[in-house]
Amino acid sequence: MNGNRLKIASLGIQHVLAMYAGAVIVPLIIGGALGLTAEQLTYLVSIDIMTSGVATILQVWRNKYFGIGLPIVLGCTFTAVAPIIAIGNSYGISAIYGAIIVSGIFVVLIGKYFGKLVRFFPPVVTGSVVTIIGITLVPVAMNNMAGGEGSSDFGSLSNIGLAFGTLLFIVLLFRFSKGFIRSISILIGLIAGTIVAFFMGKVDFSAVMEASWFHMAKPFYFGMPTFEITPIITMILVAMVSLVESSGVYFALGDICGKKIEEKDLVKGYRAEGLASIIGGIFNSFPYTTYSQNVGLIQISGVRTSNVIYTAAGMLILLGFVPKIGAITTVIPPSVLGGAMIAMFGMVVASGIKMLSHVEFASQENLLIIACSVGMGLGVSVVPGLFSQLPENIRILTENGIVAGSFTAILLNILFNELKIKQKKPDIIGEPKAS
Repeated sequence: MNGNRLKIASLGIQHVLAMYAGAVIVPLIIGGALGLTAEQLTYLVSIDIMTSGVATILQVWRNKYFGIGLPIVLGCTFTAVAPIIAIGNSYGISAIYGAIIVSGIFVVLIGKYFGKLVRFFPPVVTGSVVTIIGITLVPVAMNNMAGGEGSSDFGSLSNIGLAFGTLLFIVLLFRFSKGFIRSISILIGLIAGTIVAFFMGKVDFSAVMEASWFHMAKPFYFGMPTFEITPIITMILVAMVSLVESSGVYFALGDICGKKIEEKDLVKGYRAEGLASIIGGIFNSFPYTTYSQNVGLIQISGVRTSNVIYTAAGMLILLGFVPKIGAITTVIPPSVLGGAMIAMFGMVVASGIKMLSHVEFASQENLLIIACSVGMGLGVSVVPGLFSQLPENIRILTENGIVAGSFTAILLNILFNELKIKQKKPDIIGEPKAS
């Protein structure tokens, strides 16, 4: 019995380690970009770890109303990073959490009908949106590689050396390792880079020393949420893209576990993600989605039992109540973080391109959808004042690159693929067009 418990515990730790880097780096990036204090950043990391555990339990616990019941681990979606930073800089931190709460409620309400909306989010749309999100994140990584915007040693050789050294270490580790070590290569790279930075005098442990050993989660830690139209639209779009991604993970896990995924299972899975986002908004954390790296771990280990995931979720919740552990992650220098960000944000772009690989590129319409949406998203991000002279109610759809690019992709897909004339011949005879 004890041997079995030990095995379950060790497998649970593996799942925590596999998703830990992704779970902590999101609040570190967002908190750094929004200028949070060390104390606030420690809270943000700790509460994110805790709510990841709560969100995972909501998804694994299969009941009448929510929870798909598959061995899924949830964490903050990377697709939310750039939108959250943009919202925080333009509308304040309170608007972030108002938008997250509303997007969570939206997902819970439309979960039953989302299967019918999926047709408006084919690979040509989701691939374009995820690619835009990844591209808009890259400048954040580059600023961190140089030492963090506004730092006294911005662009110094020591910062550049640390950043590229961390990135090179991650690449080499990924290239020459296998299995579990490969799956946590980002985490190992961050630890190695921080150790080197310590000997260079770039690591400050004061935040760890000042952090308490235990704290309670506080609803609305950063103040009461506010509700602004643009942030809400932005987070709803992020949530819908996240649901499309999650659907793929559900089917992949169903195949691994030998379980047929039906419409009612998808609905309960969507509702669990919506509830997780509502909880994230209330406790000033983030929207949550399925973590594909843990799916890979299940495939490698061959262990598909829910007990292991419940154990991992319990560990995450316990870790979230210990601020000292959360504070340890805040000592990672910006340049080390920046090196790892290039790999991770590049993977977001690569994920978008992978989604686009399912698109029929023989279709000129699909090429135009991708070209216009990515061009619009990147253009608005680079030149945010482009539409500053437009009326405010129109700027809602144009002032954010991700929203502008997403709406461009959705509308052009409807125009070219949903409303196309049935009798229209494909561009290449004998090859039917697909979206």
